[in-house]
Amino acid sequence: MLPELTELLNQYNNQTNQIFNVNAHLHTPYSFSAFKDIPEIFTLAEEQDIKVLGINDFYSTDGYEEFNILAKKHKIYPMFNIEFIGISTKDKEKGLRLNDPANPGRAYLSGKGLSYPPKLDESYQKIVNKIKEEITNRVSSMTSKVNDILSNINSDIRISIEEILEKYAVDLVRERHLAKAIRIKVFEKYPSLKERTEFFTKLYSGVEPLVNLEDVAACENEIRNNLLKSGKPAFVEENSKAFLDVGLIKEIILNAGGIPTYPLLADNPKGEYTAFEKDKETLLKELKLRNISSVEFIPNRNDLNRLKEYAQFFWENNILVTFGTEHNSPDMIPLKVETRGHIDLDDDLKELSFNGACVVAAHQYLVSQGKDGFVKESGERNGDSLQPFVEIGRAVISKSFE
Repeated sequence: MLPELTELLNQYNNQTNQIFNVNAHLHTPYSFSAFKDIPEIFTLAEEQDIKVLGINDFYSTDGYEEFNILAKKHKIYPMFNIEFIGISTKDKEKGLRLNDPANPGRAYLSGKGLSYPPKLDESYQKIVNKIKEEITNRVSSMTSKVNDILSNINSDIRISIEEILEKYAVDLVRERHLAKAIRIKVFEKYPSLKERTEFFTKLYSGVEPLVNLEDVAACENEIRNNLLKSGKPAFVEENSKAFLDVGLIKEIILNAGGIPTYPLLADNPKGEYTAFEKDKETLLKELKLRNISSVEFIPNRNDLNRLKEYAQFFWENNILVTFGTEHNSPDMIPLKVETRGHIDLDDDLKELSFNGACVVAAHQYLVSQGKDGFVKESGERNGDSLQPFVEIGRAVISKSFE
C-alpha cells in the first residue's frame, strides 16, 4: 500500500528525522507470553510510547494477521519475525556453546522481516509443522507424568493437553503452558495461602515453596524448576527430531522472506560469555563465514556498557543490530527496552535500535515490492552498507504513521 520507492523517499525528505522507541522481539500467546492477548501488547506500547513492535513467536506466523490489524489501528509499525531452536552438529561435536549456555551446539535463530502475508513453501511448512508436533508430544508426555504425581499424592487435580490448548495456548503447547495450567488449577482449588503452601509442599516431595505464592510468575517458574526441568520427576528428554539443523532453519527463514538473525546472548550477571561469543572480533568472522548478517540482543540480560561495546562494534561492521524484550516468560517486565537493572538505553543505543528497525522495515518494504531486500533469498547481502536501508526504512516507518 506504500508508494513506489522514489516517491516514498521524496515524501520523506520533507520531514524531520525522529528517533522512535522500538521493541523488535516480542513473543505472543501464539507461542508463550507474559501477555494475555495481542491487544494488551499494543495498549502497553501506547502507554510506553513505543512506535515499532516486532512479533517474534517460536515456529509460528499465525499471530501476524491480528498483529498487523492492531498495528494499523494504533499507528505502530509492525515487524514480522519468527524464532527457532536448532542444532549445529559440528559445534556440538566440538563441545562449543553458542547462545544456549547449557547445551553445546544448540542454537537459537530468529528470522527478521518475514513476508506479510506469510509465505512458505509447502515442503518447509511440513517441516515446521512436524517440529511443533514433536514439541507438543513432549509436553503431553510431561503432562501424563504430572498427573501420575498428582495421583500419588491423592490429589484429584488433573491436567490435559486438550484443556491447555483450549484455555492457555493458541497453537504451540510448551513447557511453560503446563506450568501455568498447574498453577491455575492449584490456585482455583486452594484459595488460601496456607492451603496452597501445604499443597505445593506435597507436590514438591516435602520441600516447601521458596517463592511468594502471590507472585504468579515466580510460582510458575518454581513449578517448572521443581517438576519439569532435567532431573525432576516430570521431566521428559527432548526428542532430537525437535531440533532442526541450523542450516535448514536459515533456508526456511530465507524462503519466508526473512533475514537470518543470530540472537546474541552476550554477558551474564557475572560478566561471562559463551565460548562462541566471548571475543567479538572472532564472532564477527564466524558469523560472516556462516553467512549471517544480523544479530539481536535482549538487553535486560546485559550490562549497559558491555551491550554498547558489542552492539556498536557489530553495527560499525555493517551487521544489522536489533533489540527486544522477548516477554517469553510469565514475568511482566516493561515493554520499553532496558538493560540489566532496569537501566534505560542511552541516546546512542536508542538511535542504533531505531536504525536497526529501519533496516528491517526497508527489507519488508522492498520484498513486498518484488525487489531484493537487505538479504536476497539466496542469503547473500544486498550491498555492503546498512545506511541505504536505514534511509528507506525511516521513510517506510514514517509513512505508516499517517
